[in-house]
Amino acid sequence: MRFRRALASMWLTAAVLCGNCVQAGPSAAPGEGEWTMPSKDFAATRYSTLADINRQNASSLHPVWTFSSGVLGGHEGQPLVVGDTMYVVTPWPNVLYAFDLTREGYPLRWKYRPEVDANALGVACCDSVNRGAFYADGKIVYNLLDGHTVAVDARTGRELWKVQIATLGNGETTTMAPLVVRDRIIVGAAGGEFGIYGWLKALDLSNGHTVWSASNLGPDEEMGIRADTFRPPYDQGANLGTQSWGNDSWRTGGAPVWGWMSYDPDLDLVYYGTGNPSPYNAEQRPGDNKWSTSVLARHPGDGALVWAYQFTPHDNWDYDATGAMVLADLVVAGRPVKALVHFDKNGFAYTLDRVTGRLLVAQPFIPLNWAQSVDLNSGRPVLNPAKQTGVSNGNVKNICPSLEGGVSPASPPAYSPRTHLFYTSTSNLCMDYAVRHARHLKGTPFVGVVSPYSAGPGGYLGSFLAWDAATGRKVWENREPFPNWSGALVTAGDVVFYGTLDGWFKSADARSGRVLSKFKVGSGVVGNPITYRGPDGRQYVAVYAGFGGDWALIAGDARSDDPTDVRAPAEPTTQIARHTSMGGMVWIFAR
Repeated sequence: MRFRRALASMWLTAAVLCGNCVQAGPSAAPGEGEWTMPSKDFAATRYSTLADINRQNASSLHPVWTFSSGVLGGHEGQPLVVGDTMYVVTPWPNVLYAFDLTREGYPLRWKYRPEVDANALGVACCDSVNRGAFYADGKIVYNLLDGHTVAVDARTGRELWKVQIATLGNGETTTMAPLVVRDRIIVGAAGGEFGIYGWLKALDLSNGHTVWSASNLGPDEEMGIRADTFRPPYDQGANLGTQSWGNDSWRTGGAPVWGWMSYDPDLDLVYYGTGNPSPYNAEQRPGDNKWSTSVLARHPGDGALVWAYQFTPHDNWDYDATGAMVLADLVVAGRPVKALVHFDKNGFAYTLDRVTGRLLVAQPFIPLNWAQSVDLNSGRPVLNPAKQTGVSNGNVKNICPSLEGGVSPASPPAYSPRTHLFYTSTSNLCMDYAVRHARHLKGTPFVGVVSPYSAGPGGYLGSFLAWDAATGRKVWENREPFPNWSGALVTAGDVVFYGTLDGWFKSADARSGRVLSKFKVGSGVVGNPITYRGPDGRQYVAVYAGFGGDWALIAGDARSDDPTDVRAPAEPTTQIARHTSMGGMVWIFAR
């Protein structure tokens, strides 16, 4: 990964701009008309039952309101709508806005400006992003880039508590959106490129105190593994989190948590993915390196680990698995299954039994060549020997996908129970990969890789597609000239929404993929659309525009306020700056 240089910044002091209290409007629809958590529901479907906007009328969608966030970082999250108030969280410095949806122009009710250490900008791997907030018990809860979690009174904007959960000095930053289950706030930290010791924590919703903490690698005791509860579907034995790491490399093994989480209340399990192992030179960490690049299932009450499955053992290519774990009830090979569906950075789409973690389906959703297939009996990929990396292998050419992934873990998919299809953005990039021996120094990059990109097979760079996870089959695909980096939204109107890196916001027929509407939103979309019913009874769609994430680091000349940012853009996205620049905006559309 590439690293952003620290920006010269003034400290911001915490301040609250007074405003009116949040109250539900008389015509506001409760429940389905709101968007109170990042993924809409605990199953992470990003599906709405609203259907006023449908395949027949979506062509008339047009913008009805927009607002500048005042921040240039990548806007990778999504707004929340609770009652008649919309909440917006920005990238660093992580300002929280509350907008009154009952009044013309949606004026601010209040604005909360936390104090966030500017040193975090020099530590954050891949832009100063924030992936959103969660509403629970009258509180807006979200993470700050510098390793803090805050709870803000949703009515007044008053800070209720602020606690430190991560340590900048260790290379830890907090970009993920939290998940709240009952009175537990589940949080994790980024930092795989710094060799952190990856973990997950549960905080008390009332005061922010840590209830439990469990590592994602290391000894069983530190991982929350007990012999009476841990039942992995394939791997047996004690202390797999240490025994699968040669040279004691688990101590600086990474396995961060910076993506999305889901929860099954019937099974009482939280599902989340872990990121890359450290360093990128896999020869320094012999073995499978469990449980990096994996999905883990834990009980939220005490953190006990129930099962884990590793997508990419001994990851040679930076194929993080922190993307969304979508929960759906499917029929696979004629059998009803409580399924977990995951589009992995490594290019395979996985369908697992979410009760046991056993693999049911694994098929490529983009062109790839690092592996030939995934063995359903062992759960392991069948590797391509010619694409194995490491210092002794030199510069390995044309590995597909690139380390940007077949899908960005920051780009969550959506699932429609009406079409029984999943919808996701994709990237079609390949890479050369040359590593060197890396030395670990706490709080500094622990990487050692050069990995230029090239266009994947077919020459297109990205797409948006529909996927049948029960069979592992692509149903339709809309190809794009640049990698696609936005999340997806699908509704009961059989309309799917997504944005593009060159700044288009699109709606499409969820059954055929036919584009129904598109609008240029001024900056590339790396955020996630939502929909809600306003106080006036109308259905609206909202999305962030704000080019950033990895692409702000490699696009070149994408921010005009920096006279030194005249870098030549990296191949193969040399034309991206002709279509977009950085700049955060909130857009609302209606018909």
